[in-house]
Amino acid sequence: MQNTKLMQDVLALAREAGKKIMVVYDGGAVEQQDKQDGSPLTAADMASHHAIVAGLKKLTPEWPILSEESAAESFEVRSRWQRFWLVDPLDGTKEFIKRNGEFTVNIALIEDGKPVMGVVHAPVLGLSYFAEQGGGAFKQTGDAAPAPIRVALHVGQGKLKMVGSRSHSDPRQDALTAHLGGGEFISMGSSLKFCLVAEGAAHLYPRLGPTMEWDTAAAHSVVLEAGGIVCDGRGEALRYNKADLLNPPFTVLAAADTKLRAKLGEWKW
Repeated sequence: MQNTKLMQDVLALAREAGKKIMVVYDGGAVEQQDKQDGSPLTAADMASHHAIVAGLKKLTPEWPILSEESAAESFEVRSRWQRFWLVDPLDGTKEFIKRNGEFTVNIALIEDGKPVMGVVHAPVLGLSYFAEQGGGAFKQTGDAAPAPIRVALHVGQGKLKMVGSRSHSDPRQDALTAHLGGGEFISMGSSLKFCLVAEGAAHLYPRLGPTMEWDTAAAHSVVLEAGGIVCDGRGEALRYNKADLLNPPFTVLAAADTKLRAKLGEWKW
């Protein structure tokens, strides 16, 4: 499944968008403007957006595209979409501006509210994570052969490895960490936090602050195929193409980690 033509075409498109981003990134100081929600926007966001939208229209002209940087479609229109592309052209714009390399291109295919294909590409780091429903999850470094990845269980021995945002702090994080008995905290930007759980480098990513559907969909697909789950405080999987595109607080962890899931279920979300 991971070698289907569509999967490889979308992976190539994400890398091409990454090259567009790097032209801006390598050009020196980056000018930015603030969007209505206060989040930053750069020329790199728009260059990636245009490249991805044009590429997806060529690949699947009949499928709608919802990008963070596109004009918002009404829910009346979106509610009729059974299959569509959900895109964040540059996830981690703050990391881009800080020039720490921890930003990604995210492209997901959504079917009936669930991510069934996802590509997460980090151009500075030379990393790509990708997955397709039923085909497993993979990590590729540069031009090396893709390697399958799998989540890791926290078996109660050693520190619980938790990953969190480098640019978005939340005071509730400390309380949750204490509730879970403490642990090692790893800071990371963008959807790479999901990918650390997917490849077993971290056990848990709790996100208590706001995110949008395009922030999570591509990496959600990778986590699912790596044996993980992305669920809200009630243990329900995140859904996509809701009337409100804002995600609830959620956690990312191994689906089979029943002890950790039970502990999270005791938390007052």
